[in-house]
Amino acid sequence: MTPKRAKTDLGPAHVFLTGATGFVGQAVLERLLSQHPETRISVLVRGKGSLTAEARLRQLLKKPVFSKWREAIGEEAAAAAFAERVNVLDGGLTSVPPLPSDLDVVIHSAASVSFDPPIHHGFRDNVGGALGLYEALLASGSDPHVVHVSTCYVGGLRKGIAPEASLQHDVDWRAEYEAAQATAKEVELASRRPEVLGGFIAAARAKHGKQGPNAVATAAEAARVEWVNDELVSAGRMRAQSLGWTDVYTLTKAFAERAAETVWGQAGHSLSIVRPTIIESAFQHPFPGWIDGFKVADPLILAYGRGQLPEFPGLPDSILDLIPVDFVVNAIIAAAANPSAKNEPEYFHVASGASNPIPFHRMFENVRHYYTEHPMPKGDGHVTVPNWKFPGERKVARDLALAKRWTGLQELALSRIPSNERTRAWQSELAKTKAGIETLQNFTDLYRAYVQSEIIFDDRNTRALNAALPAKLRDDRGFDVERIDWDDYLQNVHFPAITEMTNAYRRRKQAATRIANRPQTPKALPQRSDVVAVFDLEGTVVDSNIVEQYLWVRSSGFRKAAWPGEAARLLASVPGYLRAERRDRGEFIRAFLRRYSGMPVERLEKIVRRDYADTMRRHASAEAIARIKEHREAGHRTVLVTGSIGLLAAPLAHLFDEVVGSTMHERDGVLTGYLAKPPLVDEARGAWLRRYAEEHDINLSQSYGYGDNHSDLGWLGLVGNVTAVNPDAELSREALRRAWRIVKWKSGGSEAKRDVMASSASPAAPASDSTAPESTVEEGERTPS
Repeated sequence: MTPKRAKTDLGPAHVFLTGATGFVGQAVLERLLSQHPETRISVLVRGKGSLTAEARLRQLLKKPVFSKWREAIGEEAAAAAFAERVNVLDGGLTSVPPLPSDLDVVIHSAASVSFDPPIHHGFRDNVGGALGLYEALLASGSDPHVVHVSTCYVGGLRKGIAPEASLQHDVDWRAEYEAAQATAKEVELASRRPEVLGGFIAAARAKHGKQGPNAVATAAEAARVEWVNDELVSAGRMRAQSLGWTDVYTLTKAFAERAAETVWGQAGHSLSIVRPTIIESAFQHPFPGWIDGFKVADPLILAYGRGQLPEFPGLPDSILDLIPVDFVVNAIIAAAANPSAKNEPEYFHVASGASNPIPFHRMFENVRHYYTEHPMPKGDGHVTVPNWKFPGERKVARDLALAKRWTGLQELALSRIPSNERTRAWQSELAKTKAGIETLQNFTDLYRAYVQSEIIFDDRNTRALNAALPAKLRDDRGFDVERIDWDDYLQNVHFPAITEMTNAYRRRKQAATRIANRPQTPKALPQRSDVVAVFDLEGTVVDSNIVEQYLWVRSSGFRKAAWPGEAARLLASVPGYLRAERRDRGEFIRAFLRRYSGMPVERLEKIVRRDYADTMRRHASAEAIARIKEHREAGHRTVLVTGSIGLLAAPLAHLFDEVVGSTMHERDGVLTGYLAKPPLVDEARGAWLRRYAEEHDINLSQSYGYGDNHSDLGWLGLVGNVTAVNPDAELSREALRRAWRIVKWKSGGSEAKRDVMASSASPAAPASDSTAPESTVEEGERTPS
């Protein structure tokens, strides 16, 4: 029973706090520091990255929640009080260090707040964390009053009034904890079965085969890890629902309560369980609208404001039970200061649904009004928010399924057509559409139980505790939800607070986008001698591929009578070449270059010097040539790389410091059709570039790469400045994702030919031009000439 006159001061209590870096924990710590000056506070904090636990907690003092307190007493006094009163225990709930033996109050607010974590993570953090804490308390010899912060939604899938009492269930929470860990092991083992791995490998090879075997293996393993995570999330959701809870979060929070009752409360110790509903920004303390990151309802609100939720499957007359964070904190501290006179746990629902309800339709009306009056920007205009009709869950689910199928077909179609500026724009819009569908699906899955709820949380104990507070302190330290004018709070406090966070985020994102887009209109290249600019030949510097190069050679070297037969044989081989190219670019190159079998080397060199050279120069890109000159004028090393025969790049060799390509095996001056070494493509090119950088003291993070094909990803990702030139669909998609520069370089014609010839003859060209190798090199070795 709550006393008739409740205490409001903890006096000289030694308080142990978990979750101090979280939303509620920060606010509790601020209240203890600002309004309970005699308390000593021990805080459980784990070091993070390079930050020690102490450093992490000191950083916490700089956060906005402490700003009013710092201003009130001064920065130096605040730092001194913090250092004097706050003691840091380095550890976490799964590794609780020895606890002080003189604790008076424990406030346990730490928990995983993810609705749908993998089942073993939810149990580890919420159930295992509570168990570890209470066992450490028993071992310490302390006998504090424990305030265990839970959630009202531990009531699970039920309708009607939920009492402020121990949960009525007989589930063996210890057995469920063990089963969750066993499930994780079983799913991990299942993911390694040959038939499962085979599916991951096949999908990875289809998508990343051109990048090479390491890329395939990396993608396959990433798919396996994602599959394990998805299976464990699904396992948690299904197990929760099978036992009568909405999700693994509410299930594990319910079991954490039972752990507190079993290990602590039933062992004769004092226990209060405080259950808030959906916690949102502060009503008044430390200042109206204070919030630390987006909370439960906020992503849904903001997605609506952005126009991302055209409809939603909520029940308009369900109660969206919101509570400001300062009301929760005040209730926690009031419960901490007033342990039960009886030797049994007490329960407090910090909720609004029973005393001051806000139906979902009213919440929607407020959100729509706010974002109609204060629309979010979109391009040069603003978002027009939708007017929900609440059509019901089934219709929303059908519409989502249709939208997914349609976007899947569009994505397939885009992957089959050549990439250009128009298709890249379509890809960008399609990516936004897919993201919108995924957003709606995620919100539907996550919020369904909360916006279709028909449960009301009784709050008689909480109202009695508030009423027992001295009247003069209730405005500041109370938690009477009937004080809240929801329209005023939402329109003037909460929505502006979360929208301002969005504006701050958008400003940072816009600044980052501007930085990322600067290369679209490149400035003068920096003068440096420790960088390299690597240009792919086919499709980047020239608008040709190895098939066209072969045709140029053969058209120059064949008798006219023999040419039709060779063209027919080539045409018949195309399907096989295409299949090989889709599987592995190296396989395709090996297969295709066999067509040079029987050609005398001297004859090929002669062809390359004559008609072939003119043809290649006409097909060179004027923009590429200009960019190569810029790099050389800036002192950068320039390298041309080709997966084909290096000799075929000879007409452009003078533009570069080096040409790196494949060499063909020859016998008695005749090409055998076999390569002397594996082709320099995909991951092999990446390995070459790493070694090249080591040998020449090259700074790859400041270097440049120019490629056009998905197979180039393996080496483009090694340099800091990437340009996707006329990219194919896969490279275009990845370039958009990584914010790489994308350009369209046209084939040169006579203008490019003049530029190439001028570069060859120009007296201002770098000295290495005059000594540029007539033959090519592969990994530092000259080709035979």
